[in-house]
Amino acid sequence: MELQFRRPDGSFVAIVNGLPYHIIEGDPLYAEAEQAGQDLPFEPVPEPVPVTLDDFRRAIQAHIDATASQRSYDSGITCASYVGSTNPTWAAEAAAFTAWRDTVWTFAHDELAKVEGGQRPQPTVDAIILELPGMAWPA
Repeated sequence: MELQFRRPDGSFVAIVNGLPYHIIEGDPLYAEAEQAGQDLPFEPVPEPVPVTLDDFRRAIQAHIDATASQRSYDSGITCASYVGSTNPTWAAEAAAFTAWRDTVWTFAHDELAKVEGGQRPQPTVDAIILELPGMAWPA
């Protein structure tokens, strides 16, 4: 057993038989690890996973779909498909929704251009969702 790190919860990370191994209280190796590992450094905090454009795209699309579901549509695509409906309520909702959806994506692309151009810092995914234009459903 080659001890690597200790963890704040009292467990240890070791290499056992060439493989990483998590030693927790109750493990047969725990007493040995506890005795030998008190001076070990804590396990380093992993680097955060960088946010990708796809993370933003998925979050914005999920917001669009969630907005459509407010009116019991399965998704944004389903809502938009009613734009030519013979039911005037559904047609009006679809028209308002597609106009809003286009405004949302235009806003998102404009903000991306600002980030890429150094005109604004990269927002978090949650922050950009809060910045999106609101939806006004027809009465």
